[in-house]
Amino acid sequence: MERTPYGFLLVAAGGFLGAVARHAVDVGVDGALAAASGSRLALLGGVPAGVGTLTANVAGSFALGVLLTCASSDRLRLLVGTGALSSFTTYSTFVADAVALGTVAGAGYVAVSYVTGFAAAALGLAIGGSYRR
Repeated sequence: MERTPYGFLLVAAGGFLGAVARHAVDVGVDGALAAASGSRLALLGGVPAGVGTLTANVAGSFALGVLLTCASSDRLRLLVGTGALSSFTTYSTFVADAVALGTVAGAGYVAVSYVTGFAAAALGLAIGGSYRR
């Protein structure tokens, strides 16, 4: 990996883009679910915790799988993988959402997150690998 000031700038720029995209996904998913469900979600107290986080983490896992098989340079891996995707996906919010859901629902959320995250990463690796051939 590149350990130069330019490499740090690539990670920082990617991190900024990933964090903004992560927030956009969270807001977009919450808005789409609220609009689609209308008054039913209001009765439940709003959009369930973790839906936006799950969406971002699964999409990020898929993108990382593709990146690892298709990236043409270390600089691209720094910008997109270490920078953008590491701030797009989030472990801390994932844990906070799991705790907020309670023991049973939180455990289910953790299981769904891991299963779908690993499946998305495997799919990304397979798709990315098929383009390299």
